[in-house]
Amino acid sequence: MTTLGIIGSGNIGSAVARLAIAAGIDVVIANSRGPQTLTELIEELGPRATAGTVEQAGRAGETTLLSIPLTAYTQLPAGLLRDRLVLDTGNYYPYRDGRIAELDSGDLTTTELAQRWLPGARLVKAFNNILAHHIPQLARPDAAPDRTALPIAGDDPAAKTQAAQLIHRLGYDTVDAGSLAESWRFEPESGAYTPIYLADSNTAPQNMLQAPAAPLPADTLRATLQTSKRAKVAERTF
Repeated sequence: MTTLGIIGSGNIGSAVARLAIAAGIDVVIANSRGPQTLTELIEELGPRATAGTVEQAGRAGETTLLSIPLTAYTQLPAGLLRDRLVLDTGNYYPYRDGRIAELDSGDLTTTELAQRWLPGARLVKAFNNILAHHIPQLARPDAAPDRTALPIAGDDPAAKTQAAQLIHRLGYDTVDAGSLAESWRFEPESGAYTPIYLADSNTAPQNMLQAPAAPLPADTLRATLQTSKRAKVAERTF
């Protein structure tokens, strides 16, 4: 893999872009405001980074990282991500996305709904359960003894294999959490959400965005996924 398309230049998209460039992967990054708004980020990322339109990022390379608000999925150009491997970082936050009946009812997980909105895309849920500032903190070289694992979920076994290979190159091990229907195991309020990567598990919620991380090995993540409890999404207030 030589190029990664990134739709969404926010905290997660920018953090993964930095890992990709460090791994020798070019990135084409886009946001909803246009390439001209990405000048500072591209200058920071260096010559391997290019600002593009959403269409350009969506067609760059073999894989697209999608890191935009959930309801913005429906505004993507029709068919843009068809047949592409898409790393879906999305989470459902009602304060931002409004109430979504299919999610509040528990009939669908967030990425199952995303799959309906993006027919033909080969979705793999990833990078949604870790804070953006922990992404560079926890990335490690191949075979490092303190590698951290991230969960992935998807309905396409080949897509999950490809996603795991890319994430491994970016500095992380992976644990297969199952199908998109099981991806609730590492969605907000589940046992395998962001606090599992905190160095201090007693960190107050208001301090998490600045708190340091600690490595999480694959065996620990696997056990956490198995005991994770599904959140009552209809009661979510954030």
